[in-house]
Amino acid sequence: MSKLKRFHHYASAAALSVLLAACASSGDSPTGTPSEVQEIQSQLLGDMPLPAASKIIGSDSLIIGRGDNWVGRVVLSGVQTPTDIYAFFQAEYPKAGWTTVSAVKSKTSILVFTKGDRTSTVELNEGPFTGPKTIITITASPKNANVIVPSKK
Repeated sequence: MSKLKRFHHYASAAALSVLLAACASSGDSPTGTPSEVQEIQSQLLGDMPLPAASKIIGSDSLIIGRGDNWVGRVVLSGVQTPTDIYAFFQAEYPKAGWTTVSAVKSKTSILVFTKGDRTSTVELNEGPFTGPKTIITITASPKNANVIVPSKK
């Protein structure tokens, strides 16, 4: 990626982060009709299908970039049970071109998917007694991100 293209990529990512931070500071997810909320979430998260009526919890999310190239963590509230949402991801991600690498169904369920040069990890937890039924955490990153191992001194 050229330096200019990389600069524009990071600049747009920074602008989107500011927008998300504004939502996060109020703790709100996008508002509007269900289809408008879904459209905004699709613009942010691209080719990652989301369970019906799930909403971004802005205060717990960090999205850098947008569309099919975003990286970071998005936390969503889900109205279905963790079992139903687990089944949703198992069925819908492969339809969107994602390959299941690992899937563990337990109290905290973890699913790992890859698509092209990207990896997505989905974590599902039961929501609080008075809150949403499920807390969904999706982490997205490049598949071969450079990992720097700290040197021993």
